Amino acid sequence: MFERFTGKARAVIASSVEEAKRADVRYVGTEHLLMGMLVIGEGKAFEALNAAGVTLDRARSVGARLAGHSAGPLGADDAAALKTIGIDLEAVVNSVEESFGPGALSGAGIEGRSRWGRTPLTPRAKKVLGLALREAIHLKHNYIGTEHLLLGLIREGDGLGAKIIIGEGASLAELRRWIEADLRKAA
Repeated sequence: MFERFTGKARAVIASSVEEAKRADVRYVGTEHLLMGMLVIGEGKAFEALNAAGVTLDRARSVGARLAGHSAGPLGADDAAALKTIGIDLEAVVNSVEESFGPGALSGAGIEGRSRWGRTPLTPRAKKVLGLALREAIHLKHNYIGTEHLLLGLIREGDGLGAKIIIGEGASLAELRRWIEADLRKAA
């Protein structure tokens, strides 16, 4: 499937991986795909998101808040839940790092690479890529561009990427119409 990706679509994927690393998580989620579309600063997906008022800085901020990212491997909600049963997450993390070194729970191995090799996609992110392929086929395109990635994200509709877009006051339906109108205009 990746052989069908345009250069910009490949840049989105690469940027998504970097955004996941920046957020200190071991996976690429739909929020990272969204951020990848914004960070490259070009392409139909970027243009549509920009027109809708979705910015990279806000996507990062809202994404981190919605995902519940903390400085550690678990989020604030996890820490609160554990506290109710008498477990101090911060103390556990400190103890592990004291025994095994700083960042022992981050999944980083030699030279900061993940022990698991590549940064894996979440099931929702994989679904977005599959839906992007379906969107390209439906539109009779022999490539997958940033517009198809955004259409896949919109069609999936339940991931953190879609929630960030909605949280920023943009409409998934309006974004779809914008992309479709732009594609018709280009044809």
